[in-house]
Amino acid sequence: MLSAIDRIVQAALDEDLGTGDLTTLAVVPSHATARAVFVAKAEGVMSGLVASRRAFEVLDPRCVFSELLAEGASVSPGTQLAEVTGPARSILSGERVALNFVQRLSGVATATARVAALLEGSRTRLLDTRKTTPGMRALEKAAVRAGGGFNHRIGLFDAVMIKNNHLKFASPSEAIRRARASAPVTATVEVEVEDLEQLRDALTERPDIIMLDNMGVARMREALDIIAGRARVEVSGNVTAATLPGLLELGVDYISMGALTHSSPSLDISLRVTAD
Repeated sequence: MLSAIDRIVQAALDEDLGTGDLTTLAVVPSHATARAVFVAKAEGVMSGLVASRRAFEVLDPRCVFSELLAEGASVSPGTQLAEVTGPARSILSGERVALNFVQRLSGVATATARVAALLEGSRTRLLDTRKTTPGMRALEKAAVRAGGGFNHRIGLFDAVMIKNNHLKFASPSEAIRRARASAPVTATVEVEVEDLEQLRDALTERPDIIMLDNMGVARMREALDIIAGRARVEVSGNVTAATLPGLLELGVDYISMGALTHSSPSLDISLRVTAD
């Protein structure tokens, strides 16, 4: 995990710093030191300080980063999240990259927490998807967990997910048979169905999970009657906070939302720097 984070952090630093921070190098004396504090300016759930910490440490090992809150902690305006001390030049040069990580990831955690709260008391788990920012998946999926959600598959390598485009080349039942013959025996086999005909065909091969994609509630009730406990059930497609109450009444195993990672606004967090 750390190596994956370091790759993301290094790419972000390279993108921002290029050949050097022209402003800081010109204005800030090389001997100056500073202290900076991350402060929440809005209510939410904190995530991403591990990446912020690595941004400063990779940039300059002399920076000392102290986390004041644990991953997944609730914050309100004025809450201090972490502090960093060290060479002023390094703190100023790493500021934006460190803030981008904690703001973005806290936004994902906050959005997840708000939806997860709507599921409290139900048997339904909230799942994320692979609709993540390129290169940021490990961090964004960690942020979903921090917000009380659960991770769907991490990538193409850790589960079988037969989607509509795969079904252009095989029927649901045939696709499941091929998957069972090819994939590791420990891999979960899930198939996405868009209508009841596909559902009935898929069930002949007993997939582990059936995904009901973009179906209305009435049609999903029909589908659940047909499934009758023979597979776990995931609901996906245009799920919003407004549609969740109706979906919860179905009692499905999972509801997945791509919006958790592709549409969550960043949480407002600032870095307050003082010269030593």
